[in-house]
Amino acid sequence: MQPTLRPAAHLPRVFLYCEPIDFRKSHRGLSTLIEAELGHNPFSGELYAFTNKQRNKIKCVFWEDNGFVLYYKALAEDKFKWPKRPDELVNLTGQQLNWLLDGYDINLMKPHKKLQFESVF
Repeated sequence: MQPTLRPAAHLPRVFLYCEPIDFRKSHRGLSTLIEAELGHNPFSGELYAFTNKQRNKIKCVFWEDNGFVLYYKALAEDKFKWPKRPDELVNLTGQQLNWLLDGYDINLMKPHKKLQFESVF
């Protein structure tokens, strides 16, 4: 069965908040965290993703035209492969967020390095 409701793969900017949060927070609590802790504008349209301590739930929030959209996914089994970085935020694309939602470890998904040559000789 194909997912029917997902954050768009073409989203230009997605931010993952690396530290687990209290999942009782609603869109108001999350937007306050975005503005007060991160210094970002929660009305910018950029998507922010958060996880809980057990890493089995994800909440995403973003502003769309006239209100906040809250996306929530809770796994029945297993855990999300959440990046473990010292930074507070990790910048992703919409496609990478969807890979994370599918269970992929986005830390291991690195493309081949780009090569540039001046001549074939």
